[in-house]
Amino acid sequence: MVFGRLALAALLINAELAVAQATVTSNEPRDTLHAQTQAPFFTRKDALLGLGFAAGTVLMFPLDQHLAGRLQTNQQRQGFLQDAAKGVEVIASPGSYIIGAGLYAYGRLAKKDRVADLGWHGAEAVLLADAMTFTIKGFAGRARPSVSHGQDPDALYFGKGFSDGDYTSFPSGHSTSAFAAAAAVTNETTRWWPHSTWVIGPLMYTGAAAVGLSRMYHNRHWASDVVMGAAIGTFTGRKVVQYAHGHPGNLFDRVMLRVSVVPDGFGGNLIMYTLPAP
Repeated sequence: MVFGRLALAALLINAELAVAQATVTSNEPRDTLHAQTQAPFFTRKDALLGLGFAAGTVLMFPLDQHLAGRLQTNQQRQGFLQDAAKGVEVIASPGSYIIGAGLYAYGRLAKKDRVADLGWHGAEAVLLADAMTFTIKGFAGRARPSVSHGQDPDALYFGKGFSDGDYTSFPSGHSTSAFAAAAAVTNETTRWWPHSTWVIGPLMYTGAAAVGLSRMYHNRHWASDVVMGAAIGTFTGRKVVQYAHGHPGNLFDRVMLRVSVVPDGFGGNLIMYTLPAP
């Protein structure tokens, strides 16, 4: 159905704009004194990446039904892959939240700032990306492949995603979480070890791609859902880390990473604020 694909394409464009706007939102005003010396928030690389994801999503629309049918045929023969796919999905959600919270807690307790940064910014990226995905899912109301047995990728029911989980296919939430975590971890660790990008990046993004494939394998998402989830997650993870380190005094980092409660020596407690490292 042409109308369905045009509606999804329009929603895709709006979603890309929403990602761009949401990732620059902050409770702290921009530092105008140093604005000219700061690197631009969005670059040509970001534009090319966004165009690539948008094109990839649109190109997947005609292939959605074919790929769903192929994966379902293989699913009937591969019991091992079913179990492996379930494990991969758990690592993405709720695993990304648990891992992020664990790293953050360990970093704060052990006074390892980099580990706390990694855990918090990873969790922050996943939370923000998932919130955007939830909103888009609700409005798109796209039926999951399991509803039509992989036969109707154009089934859209505007707003139905807010009331029925069978109509929350576009975009993939698990893919969003996995790619947001992958992008945040890759960009955070690159700041410590610049050359680690070529090791950590492929590992993280390969794992995130496996999550998307597992959701298709389990007949929960179309291929275009996965590509769109990957786009939202990747952009959010990249920009959350970039913004946090470009604005170390932002409200969320001040509360989560710089404030501690310590004994005052007289039976009470003091709230201590730690200045970020130069």
